[in-house]
Amino acid sequence: MGEVALEPIETTIEIGDMPILIRTDSPEFFHVLVHRYGGFVNAAAKPLFEFNVEIVPPGKITDEEEVRLSFAEGRWVLERSDFHAEWSAALGSGTIRQAASPYAIDSAMRILHSLLLARQGGLLVHAASAVRNGRAFLFAGVSGAGKTTMVRLAPPDVTLLTDEISYLRKTANGYTAFGTPFAGELARAGANVSAPLAALYLLAKGGENMVEPVSETDAVRGVLESVLFFAKDPELVGKVFESACELVRQVPVQRLTFVPDAQVWEMIG
Repeated sequence: MGEVALEPIETTIEIGDMPILIRTDSPEFFHVLVHRYGGFVNAAAKPLFEFNVEIVPPGKITDEEEVRLSFAEGRWVLERSDFHAEWSAALGSGTIRQAASPYAIDSAMRILHSLLLARQGGLLVHAASAVRNGRAFLFAGVSGAGKTTMVRLAPPDVTLLTDEISYLRKTANGYTAFGTPFAGELARAGANVSAPLAALYLLAKGGENMVEPVSETDAVRGVLESVLFFAKDPELVGKVFESACELVRQVPVQRLTFVPDAQVWEMIG
């Protein structure tokens, strides 16, 4: 007798108020998915995109170690050694072939969200972010600048949005920062909450705690250096640049030099 085909299992993962349905015929991967995204699973949400995920045996799908993203004939193609994804923006659907690890779908989700945000004036930023007193604060900088340190030093009344990938959406009154499940050194997801973005800090380590103004040019440069965006499409690259400029015009950007002690949070606000 032949193998019995398994019924597909599906759930919806909602990040930044943008629900994406994931469908798979692998119960094992489904449990990995639900555990990985935890508080961001919202099976009742109406999805903007749908993905069918096919689990394949471990091994290289391509020889590409770096992410390769291309667009042709209305379809985005995303490849790395551990996965191959395709999706159509017009149809709102796509497929992913990958091993059962959650890291591959993490990459696909990040890139999909970066493309969706680019057309809405939003950004994914390699930065930590947190909420205090109903307002969000973002901490950006090069590797080792202190993003995770700022989160570790946060007082008890601070809610973590992320220590790795900050999610910003443009609104009528400015920008809103959302929690994400994309974790860094802390190895824990942020809270699935959002708050108006009150300020963005460009981090630098130094001998004292100090907040300094930066020029608009330096602010834009600092934001762009931290933006996550892989597509080379000229139109979308232009939109990302415009979004960074608009963010700097609407949200205060300052340089925060600090020593690793909790007193630095007395300067946030």
